[in-house]
Amino acid sequence: MGDERARLQEIIDKAQRIVFFGGAGVSTESGIPDFRSVDGLYHQKYDYPPEQILSHTFFMRKPEEFYKFYRDKILMIGSDVSPGPNKAHLKLAELEKAGKLTAVVTQNIDGLHQAAGSETVYELHGSILRNYCMSCHKFFDLEYMKESKDPVPKCDECGGIIKPDVVLYEEGLDQETISNAIDAISRADVLIIGGTSLVVYPAAGLIDYFKGDHLILINKGATSRDREADLCIADSIGEVLGAIKV
Repeated sequence: MGDERARLQEIIDKAQRIVFFGGAGVSTESGIPDFRSVDGLYHQKYDYPPEQILSHTFFMRKPEEFYKFYRDKILMIGSDVSPGPNKAHLKLAELEKAGKLTAVVTQNIDGLHQAAGSETVYELHGSILRNYCMSCHKFFDLEYMKESKDPVPKCDECGGIIKPDVVLYEEGLDQETISNAIDAISRADVLIIGGTSLVVYPAAGLIDYFKGDHLILINKGATSRDREADLCIADSIGEVLGAIKV
């Protein structure tokens, strides 16, 4: 493990345009539950399967049921956990400030990269920090959503239903975000992939645009791309990145 970390430090020292591509494993170290692990949301029991609840059709047909799940498991209202940036988030922000890292491409919707100080963040699946009235398109922040007592949050101007700016099943990814992510990845000399098993498409397919010098994978479990990587580290993303010297 020491040799792997030393090699990672060496690659980062020489890199000029690093891009980080991250998944749920980056957020779980902040106490946010993931979806697909043994203890993840997809393995828990609800009146409806989580995959169904988190679909566009379900949101439109049963918004009250959607928001019960969303408040409980996504916003974690009433939870003892108060998620904040971890060592991985903080180190990526430090690398960006130092001019080493050009972008973070994330599948997460929690906004923790921005909370840590990262500025160029492409959120492939949207963000819980942004919410919009489906009727008049007025913007609402996270605090409004948390403080709303309505079973389904409503616009304070037109009374329309508010929808989180997150990509639900059956919805397409934002094309501008995709284009920006592809551009960043294609220009990178080092691509660090962390905290993702690379099974969620089309997001995982974006790494095919990488043509740089070093592909690095940091994930506790094996991924389908391990053989393509120059360096694989099976360990905590926070501990590995947190030890990097900038």
